[in-house]
Amino acid sequence: MANTPQARKRVRQNEERRQRNQHHKSRMRTAIKKVEKAVANGDKQTAEANLAPAVSIIDNIAGKGVIHRNAAARTVSRLTRKVQQLS
Repeated sequence: MANTPQARKRVRQNEERRQRNQHHKSRMRTAIKKVEKAVANGDKQTAEANLAPAVSIIDNIAGKGVIHRNAAARTVSRLTRKVQQLS
């Protein structure tokens, strides 16, 4: 266990950040699943409606540094391509 006050504080901060990051990643995964489910069902309107919020969430957490910006761009690109291929 941490012995110095600084080390104890780092442990607290790391745990808070871990939980915050976990929350953001969970929101992202849920948004992605909504789009992919609509694509799998062939429902273009729902897929397009869910795409914008998903992209917004992904970009937002990339800005916070939870995921890498290139990973965010790759995910957005793949989702967008799936939705566009429905037509």
